[in-house]
Amino acid sequence: MSKFDKIRPYYDAEVNDAIRASINHPMMKALMDFAYPNVEESVWKEQLLRTHSIRDFQINFAYHAIKKILEKSSDGLTTSGFEKLEPNTSYFFISNHRDIILDTCLLNVCLHEHGLVMTASAIGDNLVKKDFLLMLSKLNRNFLVQRNLTPRELLESSRLLSEYMYRLVSKENRSVWIAQREGRTKDGNDATHPGVLKMMAMASDEKNSMDFFKKVRIVPVSISYEYDPTDALKMPQLMAEANDEIYTKEKNEDFITLLSGIIGQKKRIHIHVGDVLDKELDAITAETTNSNKQMFALAQVVDDSILQSYKLWPTNYIAYDMINNTSLYSEKYTEEEKQLFKRRLELRINADDAKMKESFLAMYANPVTNKLKYQKIESHS
Repeated sequence: MSKFDKIRPYYDAEVNDAIRASINHPMMKALMDFAYPNVEESVWKEQLLRTHSIRDFQINFAYHAIKKILEKSSDGLTTSGFEKLEPNTSYFFISNHRDIILDTCLLNVCLHEHGLVMTASAIGDNLVKKDFLLMLSKLNRNFLVQRNLTPRELLESSRLLSEYMYRLVSKENRSVWIAQREGRTKDGNDATHPGVLKMMAMASDEKNSMDFFKKVRIVPVSISYEYDPTDALKMPQLMAEANDEIYTKEKNEDFITLLSGIIGQKKRIHIHVGDVLDKELDAITAETTNSNKQMFALAQVVDDSILQSYKLWPTNYIAYDMINNTSLYSEKYTEEEKQLFKRRLELRINADDAKMKESFLAMYANPVTNKLKYQKIESHS
């Protein structure tokens, strides 16, 4: 038994057995009916039964399912930066995180369409407690991040995860995706947690962690949705935090959020991949040899890349103007777009609750506030 068996996706040799075991699951039928509405059940079943590798599954099934999701629940996906990446080369993508499933699926669609190496992606084991979801995630080359561990178990788990990710990038030429912090960003403030970087570097045999990060080719990724399909679902947790209360998830909350992210309206989506961090790592090394300070400096570099390349939509500018009671960015949106956004707010939350309304608006406005710090918004350049 491999030491990675607890967390790894399927080996290709296991793919067909996994498919056969779940081909009659009602969720498989629902998924296939959604992705292939005009295809007979017998046809997609036969095609699935001939699938013997993760790549086959991703390209023949997952790719088409994601394209169908985009068609039904968005006004399209645009990209920038992918032309800078090299084919047949693995990268370590570190990304802001808004949607449980789609962030990585959309990145993989873009990588595939640009002829680049697709990723193995981290996913919390709390999100795949249902057997079918675990099977599907392993077919999509997800590896598990174990949650709810004791401090000692967490250290062992982090070490194992780091070693596995390093092996993927360095030995298997497989790109890796990881979120910049545990869990999704709920309030629109994308910030890299230095602890994630420390965990990544646990597998390093370099004296200087920055040399390790050079070796794995770290690339910041920025993903922005015009509408967050799970915005209202994030409210209970934000309100609990605002009131200094401990938040406890409902029984099926993760599953509902997962589904809402997939089928909910997103309007436009943009993914930007930044430059491979290189000179920035040299600059950090020149500045300090203190490992802790280096990690905080690297977190800042990743944040700079993600926030500066974050695509701002009319919804962001509308929320910024509404929360600040100004018309500073009125040229960035139409009156119709503003009315649609206000209508969305009224339909999705209790707009009479001032605190809740402010939290909802802040979720959309914070990316503008964060980008303003770099003075890179077009109207200010």
